[in-house]
Amino acid sequence: MLLSLINSHLPSPHLTDHHHTSPSSSLVAHTSPLASASPPMAIASGTGCCRGRRLLLLAAALLLSAASPARAFYLPGVAPRDFQKDDELQVKVNKLSSTKTQLPYDYYFLDYCKPEAIKNSAENLGEVLRGDRIENSVYNFKMRRDETCKVVCRSKLSPEAAKNFKEKIDDEYRVNMILDNLPVVVPRQTREGSQTPSFEHGYRVGYKLKDDKYYINNHLSFKVLYHEDPNSPDARIVGFHVIPSSIKHEYSAWDDKNPTVQTCNANNKITPGSHTPQDVVPEAYVVFSYDVTFEASEIIWASRWDVYLLSSDSQIHWFSIINSLMIVLFLSGMVAMIMMRTLYKDIANYNQLDNQDEAQEETGWKLVHGDVFRPPVHSGLLCVYVGTGVQFFGMTLVTMMFALLGFLSPANRGGLMTAMVLLWVFMGVLAGYTSSRLYKMFKGTEWKKITLKTAFMFPGIIFALFFFLNALIWGEKSSGAVPFGTMFALFLLWFGISVPLVFVGSFLGFKQPAIEDPVKTNKIPRQIPEQAWYLQPAFSILAGGILPFGAVFIELFFILTSIWLNQFYYIFGFLFIVFIILIVTCAEITIVLCYFQLCSEDYHWWWRAYLTAGSSALYLFAYAIFYFFNKLEITKLVSGILYFGYMLIISYAFFVLTGTIGFYACFWFVRKIYASVKID
Repeated sequence: MLLSLINSHLPSPHLTDHHHTSPSSSLVAHTSPLASASPPMAIASGTGCCRGRRLLLLAAALLLSAASPARAFYLPGVAPRDFQKDDELQVKVNKLSSTKTQLPYDYYFLDYCKPEAIKNSAENLGEVLRGDRIENSVYNFKMRRDETCKVVCRSKLSPEAAKNFKEKIDDEYRVNMILDNLPVVVPRQTREGSQTPSFEHGYRVGYKLKDDKYYINNHLSFKVLYHEDPNSPDARIVGFHVIPSSIKHEYSAWDDKNPTVQTCNANNKITPGSHTPQDVVPEAYVVFSYDVTFEASEIIWASRWDVYLLSSDSQIHWFSIINSLMIVLFLSGMVAMIMMRTLYKDIANYNQLDNQDEAQEETGWKLVHGDVFRPPVHSGLLCVYVGTGVQFFGMTLVTMMFALLGFLSPANRGGLMTAMVLLWVFMGVLAGYTSSRLYKMFKGTEWKKITLKTAFMFPGIIFALFFFLNALIWGEKSSGAVPFGTMFALFLLWFGISVPLVFVGSFLGFKQPAIEDPVKTNKIPRQIPEQAWYLQPAFSILAGGILPFGAVFIELFFILTSIWLNQFYYIFGFLFIVFIILIVTCAEITIVLCYFQLCSEDYHWWWRAYLTAGSSALYLFAYAIFYFFNKLEITKLVSGILYFGYMLIISYAFFVLTGTIGFYACFWFVRKIYASVKID
């Protein structure tokens, strides 16, 4: 069912007028780490081989394809769109975006040429949350028919319009356009010695010179690359480039029905460098024009997204993984030493003792067997956070699996965000089940209260922060503000689906028999001896978060760059490997520190285990502060509040995820070792 939900947001061949439902909205080659091998269905369902061998093949495919180019395969219902000569091509406009303000605006917020009727393309939930506003435009081409010096309209800049243009030029806003689901790119100058061309996403609204004058890019030179089918007259669009320029068009008399300008030469072409740029001044008339040329290309349709996803940083990703694996190996060695030598030796010694008096002479983790399973303070709150963490873990794992299979490629705008929201909602059943099972183990009886807290605490905090940030965006009149209708849809998903599913899961969990402790708990709590400074809760918790963060911080850089610098993130193969390393690191560091804590006769491990791994979120937020001051150029107060607000939400979610992983690792470890000891 989840597959069908996610697939419902993929392109459909029956909706050809949609910006991302065009049949050309296919799986991107680089977004599919499995594509370099045979299709995933063939790997997963191969007959005649054992299950372990299939899993080994799958793991090998993931590892090999994480850094290598892949051949694309088509998903069901997705196919390229073919165009014949003179077929109509409609350019659609998306939001105006800036990395300096992080506040997107609708394209028609500025006084650009408008079509007779502005039509909004249907958007999925993820697109709205991203701030995408995709609409039709006045730029319409005929397939493989070049046009030069085509005038689209003349606009008179009011004082307010001129002010808006100047503000957007100051903030380095870029215009984003789409043709056949391909975003427009601006070619950069290739560095000396580099064979690979580079591109910028979108073109600048305008520029400002040292004389403090502002100039608008009112002439666009488009280039459409197409790949011909040798066996038919059809062609497929594989590239969409633009070079913007500022031209103060000259004309004698203006005719709205048949506008002509004298800026073009006898061949009806714009001569570069022979014109005056169009400055932005109130009451000035600005003429908008464009050229379009079509050029045959050797790029095949399956590789047309390569210019957007091209990355020379694969070595950095491998370095990140090797660095993380070193941490995992170090921790694994410590865990193996504890489990194989110390623990087995302890258990053998404890089980050979003849009487209880001899046991009292021993020191170590066995002495707290009568208190180690004593319910912690605020046990209900711990159940809520563990349940929420399981919900988040399920959402993350399933989302990543779909991304690995290519269902959430960048070609499917908003697909990743939509999938995460829907999966979070449906994973509510896991949250309810987990929290109620744990609560029943603590001998709690008010399962309905715990269920309500599970359903509302984490989403409520996130929604309160989100609502505050959305109000700030509304105040800036940005298109990034979530509309009322979408806000209502989110409420409906939360209250109509997520909350009932949490109750269903909680009911099922509470009906299960309680988890039995391996040893009995004493009625009177044991006194905890004074702890060494390095075993104090604050120090051990903060120290425990360093290694999980260290395992992921290099990949975190690329994720933050994708979010805040308008880049596409597509290397889900690397991300999945790093996620596995994060799970192992969180589990192992928590087990090691938990063992040291129990050996010092401190049995308050429940919350300590959760906070030890969860403290990595503090380092994540600290890194976000470093990233803000070293990588971003945000100057506006509202933009800074938005950045830190959203990073706070991400850090909070990371805390819940890693804390739950650490808690369950420690929970398994404690039950395992105390079940191995004979207790009178």
